[in-house]
Formats: sequence, C-alpha cells, structure tokens
Amino acid sequence: MFSIPEQFSNATKTTFQSQLAIFSTLTGKAFEGIEKLVDLNLTTAKASLDNSSSTAKQLLSAKNPQEFFALGTAQAQPAAEKAVAYGRQASSIVAATAAEFTKVAKEQALETNNKVISLVNQVSRNAPAGSEKAVAFFKSAMGGADAGYRQLTKATKQASDVIEGNVNAAVEQFTSAVKKSPLGAAS
Repeated sequence: MFSIPEQFSNATKTTFQSQLAIFSTLTGKAFEGIEKLVDLNLTTAKASLDNSSSTAKQLLSAKNPQEFFALGTAQAQPAAEKAVAYGRQASSIVAATAAEFTKVAKEQALETNNKVISLVNQVSRNAPAGSEKAVAFFKSAMGGADAGYRQLTKATKQASDVIEGNVNAAVEQFTSAVKKSPLGAAS
C-alpha cells in the first residue's frame, strides 16, 4: 500500500507525463496544419506565377487595345474563382486543425479528470477520520472544474462554428459579387 505522499507524487508524475504527451500531440497537429497551409500557398503561388506568365504572353500578343482589354477582362472571372477556391481550402485546413485541437484537448481533459477522481477516491478511503468534509469539498471543486471545462469546450466549438460560417458567407458574397460584376458577366 502506498502512502498518501507517494500517491500524490505518482499522480503528479503521471499528470506531468500526460501534459507532455498532449503538448507533443498538439504541437504535431499544429505543424501538420501549418504544413498543409504552406503546401497550399506554394501550390497557389506556382499556379499564379504560371497563370500570370501565360496571361502576360496573351496580353503582349494583342493586336489592338480592344483585344488587350478583352483578354484582361476574360481573366477576371477565373482569377476570382481561384481566389474563392483558395479561401475555401485555407478555411477547411484551419477548421480541421481546430477540430483536431479540440478533440485532443477534450480526450486529455477527460483522461486527466478520471485519474484525479480515481486518486481522490483512493486517498479518501485511506484518509484519517474527520477529513470527509475536505474530500467532499475537493470532489465538488473537481466537478465544478469539469463543468467549467465542458462549458469552455462548448463555447470554443460555437466560436469555431461562427468563424467558419462567417468565412463561408464572405466567400459566397465575394463569389456572388464577382458573378454579378461586369467582369464576371463577361466570361
């Protein structure tokens, strides 16, 4: 049988190891998200450079000003559509990364909470007489902390949903505006 100080020492060690594991996992998820955004940006930049070169060649081959402006106008719709697609892809990457963060944090908090409750239950069985109120207070505090975490998780999810909705609405408004503009209608 372990003494109470040994139990807390073991619990502290386990908690530290859990925190290190979650930090490592979250760091890995952050780098995955950053890697995806960098890849998207590099792909988009390369495509943009290729497109700009092709457009410049077409514009330089124009025989008169009307053809020059017609070629320029014809490029507006595809460019706007590419910008919208980029925005959607970037938003999707950010949303997926945020969802992974939330999932990992939720799992870790649940696991840590269960370990702490188990430790409190174990210690309370070995606690000296008269410490029932302290144990009950600690259990109540753990319940309050758990409820607070659940509320924070819910609020974070709602905020994430609102941000994603706003980004999607902005992309839709931009797409609609481009389609209604004289440049969008020209294609």
